[in-house]
Amino acid sequence: MINAILVFNNHGKPRLVRFYQRLAEEVQQQIIRETFHLVLKRDDHICNFLECGSLFGGSDYKLIYRHYATLYFVFCVDSSESELGILDLIQVHHILQEMVIGGMVLETNMNEIVAQVEAQSKLEKAEGGLSAAPSRAVSAVKNINLPEIPRNINIGDINIKVPNLSQFM
Repeated sequence: MINAILVFNNHGKPRLVRFYQRLAEEVQQQIIRETFHLVLKRDDHICNFLECGSLFGGSDYKLIYRHYATLYFVFCVDSSESELGILDLIQVHHILQEMVIGGMVLETNMNEIVAQVEAQSKLEKAEGGLSAAPSRAVSAVKNINLPEIPRNINIGDINIKVPNLSQFM
């Protein structure tokens, strides 16, 4: 049985929340926060199945999720659900998002939609995923070999004062 469907962005802001059992609002918010933190810290190249018994109060529950571009699609299910079936369901939801944007049907040719989804997946894998961009930028800045950090940058008649950035290095 599916207990919850959660879709949130890379910053943890919920975009779709559906609970299929009665839970208090504060419990739902806690589940959303904990689920986000659980899937956010996992590498994109590891298994998309995660035990989550403590979230729903039983050992029988698991999270099945996929990360597409800036969205996480998370299903909380019990052991009666097929993990691969749920991953297929997530893929279908992602494909529907490619077909309908802003309430308008943009594409109905399934071959074109699948080609676009596959192209997007290849691009994300080639770039190391959009979520890796901030960490790559930080490591690039850390790896710059400057004898000292410039305090003033002069470009023509523009003078820029650089704040102390030592806490970031």
